[in-house]
Amino acid sequence: MSRPARLAPVDLLGLGLLGLRARPARAMLSALGIAIGIATMIVVTGVPASSQAALLTELTALGTNTLQAAQAPNSDADIRLPVSAAGMVRRIGPVRSVSAVANTHTFVRRNDRVDPRAGGGLTVLASGLDLLPTINARVRSGRWLGVATAAFPTAVLGSVAATRLGVTVLPAGGPAPQVMIADTRFTVVGILDVTPLTPEIDRSVLVGWDAARDVLRFDGHPTVLYLTCDETQIEAVRQVLPATIFPERPGQVIVSRPSDALAAKRATQSSFSVLFLALAAVALVVGGIGVANTMVVAVLERRSEVGLRRALGATRGQIRSQFLTESVLLALLGGVAGTALGLLATIGYAAWQRWPLVVPVQSAVVGVGGAVVIGVLAGVYPSVRAARLPPTRALAGT
Repeated sequence: MSRPARLAPVDLLGLGLLGLRARPARAMLSALGIAIGIATMIVVTGVPASSQAALLTELTALGTNTLQAAQAPNSDADIRLPVSAAGMVRRIGPVRSVSAVANTHTFVRRNDRVDPRAGGGLTVLASGLDLLPTINARVRSGRWLGVATAAFPTAVLGSVAATRLGVTVLPAGGPAPQVMIADTRFTVVGILDVTPLTPEIDRSVLVGWDAARDVLRFDGHPTVLYLTCDETQIEAVRQVLPATIFPERPGQVIVSRPSDALAAKRATQSSFSVLFLALAAVALVVGGIGVANTMVVAVLERRSEVGLRRALGATRGQIRSQFLTESVLLALLGGVAGTALGLLATIGYAAWQRWPLVVPVQSAVVGVGGAVVIGVLAGVYPSVRAARLPPTRALAGT
């Protein structure tokens, strides 16, 4: 007795598409339930992910990865942070950038006609050239200190210092304004924008490290260190900073605690829209029920076809494979359509809100894979029922 020929994958695919082509309107309506579920799942994961990315960017700008280390206010006058403090901090693995400023203990005034002791509540700081990116500051007018200008009597004003000194804008192409620091005229080359993370910089006049040493008799000992590091290691870095900066007297170093925004950022990263995912799962289940219902009706309507194929030698396994393939293709059609619809909705909404786009690749893959699984589950009963139809009853249509 010869074995029945096995259907090639191409032939099986053709049989599966036969029912979909015969009733396209019903197939589209059945696939619509799956498409809605998949699109809902992608939207409710992609839109919050894009919103979360925008929020995390804003929280990062609030200094979630920054720390400040300074000399304790009750320290003796002859105790100062080591000159090598910034270099030592750079050796800490999670640290990404370090910069230092130092109080030169000099007064600044608009011109030589103002009382030399009338500092206006402003501080003259010697600054490292890498200060701006470390504290996330920007220049509002002019330019920042460079390798060439930092060695000469040039200064950059904080936003508050610029207002108090009457230098709010630098003329383009004209002579730059000057301010008096101690008894030396310093040319103003830049004005900083407001720095929310470091308000003390707003009330400061910043000069180059070398110029402060040569002109203002600065001794090179830093006053405050600013640093950025990996957020996940910020507590560990904070613990080792005092001993790293001042090994002989770690108790003379105070370190700021991590920003409160870090706790908010971590809470945001751990939150997830469980309710929306549950709604998407319900939509998928409803779509799967719709596919199963469509396949059961298709079996009832195509009993004559099943009987004819059985009479011509088709096995029960081939009948099962035909209807199971049709169910999977129907669900897969809905999955692909829902994925495309969900991605387009996510991209459009993120662009409208001006959020960074986060494409939920995992959700798309899970959505299409889930559609296939739903198609298999929804097609099991109809395919088994079709395979169990006796050829004579099927041909009779009973």
